Amino acid sequence: MFERLAPHPPQPPAKSTSKAGRNLKAAVPTAVVLLGLVALSVLWRMELFAVLVAVAICIGLWEIAGAFLARNVRIPVVPQWVGAITMVAATWIEGLGGGLIAFLLSVAAVFLWCVIDGSERAPRDVLAAIFALAWIALLGCFAVALAFLNDPVWMVTLLILMPVANDTGGWAFGVLWGKHPMSPSISPKKSWEGFAGSVVCALAVALVLVYGVLGQPWYLALIVAFAAVACSTLGDLCESLLKRDLGVKDMGSIFPGHGGMMDRIDSILMWAPFCYLIMSW
Repeated sequence: MFERLAPHPPQPPAKSTSKAGRNLKAAVPTAVVLLGLVALSVLWRMELFAVLVAVAICIGLWEIAGAFLARNVRIPVVPQWVGAITMVAATWIEGLGGGLIAFLLSVAAVFLWCVIDGSERAPRDVLAAIFALAWIALLGCFAVALAFLNDPVWMVTLLILMPVANDTGGWAFGVLWGKHPMSPSISPKKSWEGFAGSVVCALAVALVLVYGVLGQPWYLALIVAFAAVACSTLGDLCESLLKRDLGVKDMGSIFPGHGGMMDRIDSILMWAPFCYLIMSW
């Protein structure tokens, strides 16, 4: 049982013959369930959203630890999980300052864990572990911090729906009209036509949420839209670059039609701090 829970290199996903590039019969229900869980958590008790964030972070850390095994880099998952949960709890109790302190303590704990282990790989393991904590857990704390802004339900909605709009618009336009790749060496399926679709959909969602629902100036909606597209696209490209360097296709296969947790939250993680900074400004 414990061997199954231990990180392991992700298995190659099943090849899709669909023009859409994914199994829509599996992807759509999965997306509905995931969005439903987030909606239920923020509408019922915001504490449940913080729990969901902690769970997503822990799964993401487990996935990235497995991906790094492909390069014989062993990230210690146990201290990372403890540190990540502590970071989320500290952010919930003390705000981002508490989360940052917990992050620094977690880095120290991971460092000591690897040093005590005494492996020759310790320097690489420590650097990879710190990278994973900063990328997944620290950025994830900004999602929790959104719960303390005005209109927290709509803040979380903005956090989730902007990357969804970016991905959906990019996917739809890319499938229908995509002919000019953005970065063939990193993410061959991304096209400039898809990027245009991301901008269109993000603008529409931002105008509805920021200008229509929250009553903020129209230019703030434009800032949100373009920032979300830039962050989401950058987050996706960064993960694609990491996967290419590690030699893996997807970070995991936990979600049918979508891949792993990191394949779903890479854009959200990059967008979270900017969403917080813009909406708290």
